[in-house]
Amino acid sequence: MRMIGLIGGMSWESTVTYYRVLNEETHRLLGGQHNAKSILYTVDFAEIEACQRQDRWDDAAALLADAARALVQAGAELVLLCTNTMHKVAPAIAEAAGTATFIHIADPTAEQIRAQGLSTVALLGTRYTMEQDFYRGRLEEKGLRTMIPQEAERKALHRIIYEELCHGRVTPASRETLRAIIGSLQHQGAEGVVLGCTEIGLLLRQDDIDIPVFDTAHLHALAAVREALGAAA
Repeated sequence: MRMIGLIGGMSWESTVTYYRVLNEETHRLLGGQHNAKSILYTVDFAEIEACQRQDRWDDAAALLADAARALVQAGAELVLLCTNTMHKVAPAIAEAAGTATFIHIADPTAEQIRAQGLSTVALLGTRYTMEQDFYRGRLEEKGLRTMIPQEAERKALHRIIYEELCHGRVTPASRETLRAIIGSLQHQGAEGVVLGCTEIGLLLRQDDIDIPVFDTAHLHALAAVREALGAAA
């Protein structure tokens, strides 16, 4: 079993999901008293969020690269960046990880979408993830078409993520807002929906809508377990 290194805290609410899924899946596959071998480096999200808001992406990349190096020095053989938005600086993190395997969050997501035979998906996330090319482009390189909400809907979703979900607040009203956004995109041709922010899975489940849901945090963690266990998986 290889050691998994997690760069978490963006926000810590969804990092809990990663830790739970890593250990549940490892136990499911190996049984007994097994759980995942992991190391967690939790950043202060206030510092990262300020870099996002102030368009200081290089500063954020430097902070996260330091985290990746610290994990590898501590023995991590795989590195996960437990956030979608900060994959904007994924190349810097992958470089800092050196010989450790860096798993991009969009890759297992795209793999699962294609495995279900879909080609057009709605992408929900922060405004950075929905509006910029670093994430959508990664999916499109793999043959997938992405659709995003209208501007007012993107603004509402961004607010829900930062003002509610990052603080552990889950409300029925916000769930209905997301369901309405997804319904509109489904009407326009979306065959599935990517929860392109690791917090959205705290609010929305497959039972809440009638098209396939791709929870990126869950899929990312499962991919890490497969990689860590190799043939044992």
